[in-house]
Amino acid sequence: MIQGGPPLHGEVAISGAKNAAVAIIPAALMVDGVCRLENLPQISDVEMLLTILRELGAGIRHIDKSTVEIDCTDVHFQDAPFELMRKIRASYYLIGAMLGRFGTAKTTMPGGCNFGVRPIDQHIKGMTALGASVLVENGFIYANAGENGLVGAKIYLDKVSVGATMNIMLAACMAKGKTVIENAAREPHIVDLANFLNSMGADIRGAGTDSIRINGVTRLHGGTYTIIPDQIEAGTFMCAAAATGGEVLVKNVIPRHLECISAKLRECGATVEEYGDAVLVRRTGRLRSTNIKTQPYPGFPTDMQPMMGVLLCLAEGTSVISEGIYDNRFKYMDELRRMGAEVQVDGRTAIIEGVGGFHGTNVRACDLRAGAAVVVAGLCAEGKTLVEDIHYIERGYEDFVGKLSGLGADIRRVTDCDPVHGCAAIFCD
Repeated sequence: MIQGGPPLHGEVAISGAKNAAVAIIPAALMVDGVCRLENLPQISDVEMLLTILRELGAGIRHIDKSTVEIDCTDVHFQDAPFELMRKIRASYYLIGAMLGRFGTAKTTMPGGCNFGVRPIDQHIKGMTALGASVLVENGFIYANAGENGLVGAKIYLDKVSVGATMNIMLAACMAKGKTVIENAAREPHIVDLANFLNSMGADIRGAGTDSIRINGVTRLHGGTYTIIPDQIEAGTFMCAAAATGGEVLVKNVIPRHLECISAKLRECGATVEEYGDAVLVRRTGRLRSTNIKTQPYPGFPTDMQPMMGVLLCLAEGTSVISEGIYDNRFKYMDELRRMGAEVQVDGRTAIIEGVGGFHGTNVRACDLRAGAAVVVAGLCAEGKTLVEDIHYIERGYEDFVGKLSGLGADIRRVTDCDPVHGCAAIFCD
């Protein structure tokens, strides 16, 4: 429940990167010993993956809210809890991790947000090149390395794929010989996964470039690793500050990872000042229109597209967003139209005519980032906004309501049809 209007002001600390954490936790399955992960975000995807590892026999010990020790010394291959696995996209990282640890794997097809087909053909291509046999049947993925185990190979990805790049890295780090991944994705969380594996004894070079070289090792040992800050959570709060016309210091970030976001916010009329581990975002004048095309890193990230879409709906003039990654990522525009946005969507392109403002109403989170976007819209809207299906948001944002409240937002989490907070009287039939 959001009462819109007040500009955001203050400081907010960014949590660990979701997209790094959901690959590093499965990677811990391959570690022989105790693996201590720091700066883990408190989100539902992380908790589900930790539960899956516990079901496989791992020892899980929470040290504090953002630090967990994982001991996979005594894990053995068995069927994982598939009801959990089918709820999250990152379940497919267990293919590479299980193949590396056990020589065999069984997972569900990826779940998570529904904004287009999630093909795993590049994942399968990589595992097959390493010598595994892979079968997709009845919603499950079966993989087996055979008697000879995985053997290094040269793999060219037909399209840049973050998931496939990370999955192949997982499988290859304990394969025999050398693996080269060409046309690899370059996102910061790929570098973070490589740094984690290297700190545990792997030999991976070139992460962050389009050519990654992996020399297989026989064992990964325990250790301690700190996960990088979340680029998309930081960008979300940067957009919220600009959209509401406020001033927010976004702390615990790596400004270099945010350069493409900062550049677009400046084009829209916001001021962005970079410090060592923080960025300050403020906006006083009217937002200006601009054009955006989402691309693999270091281009503008597809995960930031919905939040920038909110900003451009409030900007003066006409803006165009071209979605270069997913086929169906504009469903949130239907929700923004309910709030007064003027948008025309044609396939992967959205043409936006800026409006003077939003009005509050009842909307829903279509997926993780779309959910964050309609919350940002609610912060800017006149009147009350009720955002439903917030379980999507909680997949990837730690304490989103609490952090926004700390910046002065009038926002609270309510249960369905809670008359104490007024939602039943205002929105429910």
